[in-house]
Amino acid sequence: MERTIEIDLVEELRALKANGQRFLDEAPATSPISHYTAQSRFDREREMICLRQPHAAAHVSELAEPGSFVRKDVHGLPVLITRDKQGEVHAFLNVCRHRGAQLVSEESGCQYRFSCPYHAWTYASDGRLLAAPHFSEGFSGLEKSQLGLTELPCREAFGFVWVVPTPGLDVALQGHLEELAEELEALDLARHRIASEDTIMCAANWKILVEGGIEAYHFKVAHRDTIGPFFEDNLSSYQSYGDHMRSVLPRASMEAFDTIPQESWRLRDHANVLYTFFPTNQLLVQQDHVIWISSQPKGTDETQLRLVTLAPKDGPAAEGKDDAYWQRNHAITMKTLMEDFDIGEGIQRGLASGANQSLHFGRFEGALAAFNHSVDAYCEAR
Repeated sequence: MERTIEIDLVEELRALKANGQRFLDEAPATSPISHYTAQSRFDREREMICLRQPHAAAHVSELAEPGSFVRKDVHGLPVLITRDKQGEVHAFLNVCRHRGAQLVSEESGCQYRFSCPYHAWTYASDGRLLAAPHFSEGFSGLEKSQLGLTELPCREAFGFVWVVPTPGLDVALQGHLEELAEELEALDLARHRIASEDTIMCAANWKILVEGGIEAYHFKVAHRDTIGPFFEDNLSSYQSYGDHMRSVLPRASMEAFDTIPQESWRLRDHANVLYTFFPTNQLLVQQDHVIWISSQPKGTDETQLRLVTLAPKDGPAAEGKDDAYWQRNHAITMKTLMEDFDIGEGIQRGLASGANQSLHFGRFEGALAAFNHSVDAYCEAR
């Protein structure tokens, strides 16, 4: 993060606290209940957003060397991500071009060739069809060069492999995250490792789960027995960068800035910094590690979540911290997030009751309105 931005963010939050104020938008906002329950709305979001936007499908540590591969589900599509002999990453639909069988069933591994379990059509890690039994006899008129795996737009950047789950669409990642690129580079996530992770299913609409993380209004209530005492009461800020945003959630320890020289200020020492990368990836930057939250909308009321603790491989932040340390941190994260997810499931159950026609976002919940504005813009596009 640029130093002047970091100082400005600290000063902004200190001033709000000193004056007993909140970070306020101009007016409250609403979001229709149908946006969380209607199948037609979900289908539109999937078509116009999920299948068209870059998704952080894997961390680079999952493809640490040439020949590495991982099998992923990306917004309902079976995806094979590989690193070829030259070290380049590729993403393919995990589907044989012969009869459509699943090509790879292993979750991960290291190999340069993939042979279909149905008829042994064999592909290279760069997607080329290398061999097929009796091909010349049985498939006259077809060319192997035209039957490689169906490739998806893919790019390695900021410690992740980003995939657009629609063939032929340009990742355009530089433009996708251009305004936050410097801050992402500064996190140096390519030099982190997956220290712990969980994958869960949550019975709530994906937007409810995003909304639950980008405001601090609920901290002292929903998290009263976990992190609530360590955070300021309903104090946070946010800034939009196109469809993405950076939220700052200050901890009670921010009072320490009063006694620390400005040149020593470090925002993440006394605040959580949350990056929400539209539509379904978030990075929760904490003092010495980062939580990666990746969601996969499965239905109007079902979302799969991958929750990953990314720990530094080396450097001061890693010194003296063993796997048990990161496991304890991950357990705290999971306990806290499950409080949010349980409430989210309760919200989803209540949506069909008829109690509300819309959800209401207060002026200090402006990030929720900004997020939904982006969703609406894509859904309304022709």
